[in-house]
Amino acid sequence: MKYYILVGEASGDLHGANLMKALLKEDSKADIRFWGGDLMQEVGGTLVKHYKERAFMGFVEVLMNLRKILGMISFCKKDIAQFNPDVIIFIDNSGFNLRIAKWAKKQGFRTNYYISPQVWASRAGRVKDIKRDIDQMFVILPFEKEFYNKHGYDVRFVGHPLIDGIAGREQVSIEKFRKEHNLGHKEVIALLPGSRKQEITKMLSVMLSLVKDFPKYQFVVAGAPSQSYEFYQEIIGDSNVKFINNKTYDLLSISHAALVASGTATLETALFKVPQVVCYKGSNISYQIAKRIITLKYISLVNLIMDREVVKELIQNDFTKENLQHELTRILEPEHRQQLFLSYFDLEQKLGGKGASAKTAKLIVAGLKK
Repeated sequence: MKYYILVGEASGDLHGANLMKALLKEDSKADIRFWGGDLMQEVGGTLVKHYKERAFMGFVEVLMNLRKILGMISFCKKDIAQFNPDVIIFIDNSGFNLRIAKWAKKQGFRTNYYISPQVWASRAGRVKDIKRDIDQMFVILPFEKEFYNKHGYDVRFVGHPLIDGIAGREQVSIEKFRKEHNLGHKEVIALLPGSRKQEITKMLSVMLSLVKDFPKYQFVVAGAPSQSYEFYQEIIGDSNVKFINNKTYDLLSISHAALVASGTATLETALFKVPQVVCYKGSNISYQIAKRIITLKYISLVNLIMDREVVKELIQNDFTKENLQHELTRILEPEHRQQLFLSYFDLEQKLGGKGASAKTAKLIVAGLKK
């Protein structure tokens, strides 16, 4: 069978790679063509476009790059038509993917979606388009199935793929990792400022402003594979801060606490049982627009899944040095840490256990055989 997979960012690359591995187990002759990243490329198949080429964040940034985005949409349609896949698999990245899905369905292609667009966060009216354009939807958050059911759309909850990704990783030796990266013996506070330049630029400098106030700890910046060391170095400067690129899971496995940009990383940090403060700061225009269309009580996946404030969220104007200092001090206190650990274990139970990629691959291939 021929599979065309569309991914738009680093987290999608991880989930796409694991899904590809599972598809190849179900269909050893699978011919896979994809838009993704390095992890998917390592599995095999044919890479069409790297996600780095279209990593735009926020409403303003999208508008500024609209011509480039429209050109990519046109190219994608032509490439799909030429490849003529048995199924198109969309992974997250709704702005791009739903446009392609609408076209693809009209052309008669089979459409599957893995990792739902966040229609439960804003513009729920998009469910109507999803029902029309997507043959089968595989969701990874427990509350998503109930949400779609309320809108008359039957979806499959497959569990969260991060559980597999974390459980299946090669265990790192703490002593070896510390020695390799010259971390010394201080407890580590990980800084995860996101993967896009805009968010890193806006958040990392505020995170770094705390270093002198917590001399007993070693601060370490988790570098995203999509950005260069030189870019980070301009922000880090000569401060006593370590930088480790593309080893976020290893870093989290030895971390005592973390300051984390809102996104998938908040859930990853929770699954590693690391106390965290969630941070978000975007351009003012993008934030004002988002505030008017997003209807959620929380922005972090941890709080959304638990439906209560488990981790503190510092958003936009609340994301200041003073507030961040206060919250970091709080998560370093033993009593608060214990409460967080208990909540994290409850969170993992809600996510449905291992096997998300395998379940999804089985359902996709089974659907093709009907």
